[in-house]
Amino acid sequence: MKVAFSEIYRYLKLPPNHRFPMEKYDLLPKQLLHQGILDTDDFFEPSPLTIEQVARTHTKDYINKLLEGTLTRKEIRNMGFPFHESLVKRGFVISGGTLACARYALKNNSVGLNIAGGTHHSYADRGEGFCLLNDFAITANELLYHKEVKQILIIDLDVHQGNGTAKIFENNKNVFTFSVHGEHNYPLRKEKSDLDIGVKDGITDDEYLSIIKHQVPSLIKEVNPDLVLYLSGVDILKTDKLGRLGLTKEGCRERDRIVFEHCKNNHLPVAVSMGGGYSEKIGDIIDAHANTFIEAKNYWG
Repeated sequence: MKVAFSEIYRYLKLPPNHRFPMEKYDLLPKQLLHQGILDTDDFFEPSPLTIEQVARTHTKDYINKLLEGTLTRKEIRNMGFPFHESLVKRGFVISGGTLACARYALKNNSVGLNIAGGTHHSYADRGEGFCLLNDFAITANELLYHKEVKQILIIDLDVHQGNGTAKIFENNKNVFTFSVHGEHNYPLRKEKSDLDIGVKDGITDDEYLSIIKHQVPSLIKEVNPDLVLYLSGVDILKTDKLGRLGLTKEGCRERDRIVFEHCKNNHLPVAVSMGGGYSEKIGDIIDAHANTFIEAKNYWG
């Protein structure tokens, strides 16, 4: 297994009281090394995408606005970040990381994990919800363009629906989008994935995991993908400030185990992006994300 991590996360300029926990991107790899889950050879520094690669998914007008810093106030407000050029640079790098993870997984019939990514709220022509560029959409479109795969299954288990991803692929039969999310959570207006399952506030481990246990093997059989893109958000935790669900760390880890087990048993390569996590204690976020890496290593070493 290989893990994408970039030092660029240390240089992002956001207000200190901003609710988006950027520090997790620096703390998580340190935790993985400290616990002996990974060693330094498991990490690689991703290269930024080219404009040509991004333009297979995002409109040229939107890309130009990002590069030239000409987004409107409304567009910046919807994006959720105070605009800074470092965020654009970050978007190109983390999306490059997801693409590299997918190619590694395909080449080695294994798993590649991005310390960041999961920017599923980004549409082709705009950013939303802390997401500038849609790393899964860019990766899928790039792989399909070069005929490296014929069919992709996106398993999005972040607490928020992958609305941007669903819209981008709404007419693309080569990408199946599956989202399990909080029914009453952001975004207020949901898009239509190929399969959406909205769950109630406060849902417990058993209720949530019964959905995953049923749907994941069923979809793998139905879709018959060449690659799985898995968004393993940990904002499903009961401790999450934005999630409103009721899962424990153990339940979140079991979710990951189920996904990885069925992918491994079906000889499916997997690229993973971490997605959201907004618990009050940063330790809860790091522990839950670290569990994803532990489970991946249990299956792919």
